[in-house]
Amino acid sequence: MAVAVWGSTWSPLNTFFRQLEADFQRQPARRFVPAADVTKDGNDLVVTLALPGVDVDKDVDVTVTEGRLTITGRHTDTRESSGSNGVLSREIHSGEFRRQFAIPRDVTAERVEADYDKGLLKVRVREVVRQAVEPAKIQIRNTAPALESTEAK
Repeated sequence: MAVAVWGSTWSPLNTFFRQLEADFQRQPARRFVPAADVTKDGNDLVVTLALPGVDVDKDVDVTVTEGRLTITGRHTDTRESSGSNGVLSREIHSGEFRRQFAIPRDVTAERVEADYDKGLLKVRVREVVRQAVEPAKIQIRNTAPALESTEAK
């Protein structure tokens, strides 16, 4: 009677799982973080996010709360390719994103507008930038008694 070694019958399956684990370790984590530009337009603050292919009506929210402008959403990227041998490959990557920006605490939703055009979400916060005040020198009051001179008289 032949004795079979337990591991030898599972060798192809073990090889498959080791290869799968190695592929996951080599694959960088795909996280969608939209690029953002923050600019000043007159007295307005303008935040522009690159959101190509995102359905902003369904997948993006813009909120203002206690000194924070928050933009959250979901991004789904589908890629298809077909080889010369007729094999179709489809990959779907999806994930959520969140970007926050500090704004003055007194800003309410009435002063915020958001427009989406050609893959760019522009959020305008009206009248955020206040005129700079010129620095003023403050006179120091010295109430300590003056020190007497130590010079010889």
